[in-house]
Amino acid sequence: MLMKVVVVGCTHAGTAAVRELLTRHPETEVDVFERREDISFLSCGIALYLEGTVGRLEDMFYATPASLEALGAKVHVHLKHDVLSIDAADHRVVAEDLATGQQQHYQYDKLIMTTGSYPVIPPISGVSIPRVLMCKSYDDARKIKESAKDADKIAIVGGGYIGVELAEAYSRNHKQVILINGVSPLLSHYVDLPLSKEIASVLTKRGVELKTNTIARHFDSDAKHVFIQTDQGEIQADLAVVCVGFRPMTELLVGQVEMNPDGAIHVNDYMQTSNPDIYAAGDAVAVHFNPTGKDAYAPLATNAVRQGKMAGANIFGQNIKYMGTQATSALKLYDHSLAVTGLTLAHAKRNHLPAASVTMTDDFRPPFMPHTVKITMVLVYDTRDRRILGAQFYSEYDIANAANLISVMIQNRNTIDQLAYVDMLFNPNYDKPWHYLNLLGQLAVMQADNAKL
Repeated sequence: MLMKVVVVGCTHAGTAAVRELLTRHPETEVDVFERREDISFLSCGIALYLEGTVGRLEDMFYATPASLEALGAKVHVHLKHDVLSIDAADHRVVAEDLATGQQQHYQYDKLIMTTGSYPVIPPISGVSIPRVLMCKSYDDARKIKESAKDADKIAIVGGGYIGVELAEAYSRNHKQVILINGVSPLLSHYVDLPLSKEIASVLTKRGVELKTNTIARHFDSDAKHVFIQTDQGEIQADLAVVCVGFRPMTELLVGQVEMNPDGAIHVNDYMQTSNPDIYAAGDAVAVHFNPTGKDAYAPLATNAVRQGKMAGANIFGQNIKYMGTQATSALKLYDHSLAVTGLTLAHAKRNHLPAASVTMTDDFRPPFMPHTVKITMVLVYDTRDRRILGAQFYSEYDIANAANLISVMIQNRNTIDQLAYVDMLFNPNYDKPWHYLNLLGQLAVMQADNAKL
């Protein structure tokens, strides 16, 4: 019998799910619903567009409705269609054509929920007034770019990846930038306090005015300015961009599938929800976070494309098992790279893990080479079984793949003892006879051994 599949939402996870499903089963009847008029937008490139590295915002789309519909004979991508309700018991969705207002019922055998996330709107009065913008979608990026043309002073609210990337982008364009961050240290979700302070120092040296431990409470504006009332006084700017995080968009399935307290959908190892006919992936879903062995919310494109592909593959049977994630990510900050994976020491302790960390700064290759630079490395491990829990890397050298390697080691539950001696190549162009990751592992071993004495 012909399978009917409904896919709700089509950014990273939805696009990946449709591609994989139709690659395996092109005969499937698929209805894709997307409330926007586009699909597959790479929002992680917005800062590159704003600073001018990427010239065309349209280049950040990597799929079109036509490219998805070409994968099968019975594929329909419904743009500007809002799914109003999902009846899991009756296997039915109701969708509204936003152009005409017409509503229609669609039956399904299996449903894939890939609705994504909302940008968190903080409880600040006036957040929706003119000259105060969010940063997530194609439309947001266009508004920010256009609004910034006549703005000399730009305030950014939020000290995560997006806030820091925007601060860098605007400082490169010679804007006066004010970065307002609340009670948590800068980038505290990704790095521990010493690296947070180092990154704050770099931003300050580049002219970014940091307002740390500052809570925005109210926005107001006139024709040319926005006024931000904080617990430390008023800040005036020409434009404000709010980027304080994301939350899962899962209201359509409330009470119909198992969810975590934060609203993220819980899925099994095959992207299946507690309802066997509903699969879910992407920012709407909790990841299986390997460092803790628990569910976590990690709205990253890397997680979305993997989960989406697996949801599409598993609709017809359990083909690909989810390996979980370490939430590995990276940030380019001026002439430095930051790459992280797993838990920070602060987050490990918050999860009640008996954790310790070591920090090491060393040249990445021998001193006889005509040029070398230093790498700052942080390794977090469990003091009971010496299992690696996380790592942070910061350097002018491209150390992104160091985080990838540690991610694999966390995935495989490797220890600091194994990192200390794992086989690494040696070539003076790339490292020393002892690779810098070996040396980091050996330092952790020495610390752990001394703690036993």
